[in-house]
Amino acid sequence: MDDSLFQDVVYSRNVIEFATVANEFCTFAESVSNLPRKEFLGKLQKMLPLLYLKTSLLPALNELEDSEDSPEKFVTEEDYNFILRKLSSKLGEFDSYPEIFEQGIALGEANVEANISENVADIYQDLKDFILSYRIGTVEVMRAALWECRNNFEQYWGQKLVNGLRAVHAVVHGNSSME
Repeated sequence: MDDSLFQDVVYSRNVIEFATVANEFCTFAESVSNLPRKEFLGKLQKMLPLLYLKTSLLPALNELEDSEDSPEKFVTEEDYNFILRKLSSKLGEFDSYPEIFEQGIALGEANVEANISENVADIYQDLKDFILSYRIGTVEVMRAALWECRNNFEQYWGQKLVNGLRAVHAVVHGNSSME
């Protein structure tokens, strides 16, 4: 076996640690029904910052050459909606929160409502696609999945993560009756 293969960035410590945390996050989201609300929120409060940290430590990769290199999508709309419904049901009245960081909207100009469940489901979708692509084990597929996941974090779900964390913090530390 060629040891130089394992020198690729997809086998670096930061990528392996990210893949581990991403997998844990997906497993956690999939098993939401098994946890009481308070325990779910407590774990989510810890997982989101860890996920943010591990994602921010991912190495920069060159942009994908062409659309043929885009990784396959595994999470279907039905899968996404199933996870979203489970999360929304678990969070109940604590799901919605006022969004104050919306590009193009000045503070006080308009109230935009967001949902913790939608933020988590969006993150789940990207991470699950990454994990399933990464498991294929082909360096090219793994690199493309890593690039897309890191890019999506920077452009899209990183902000959703921190916004959702703010809302989770408010629920965990502001509501004693969230049983």
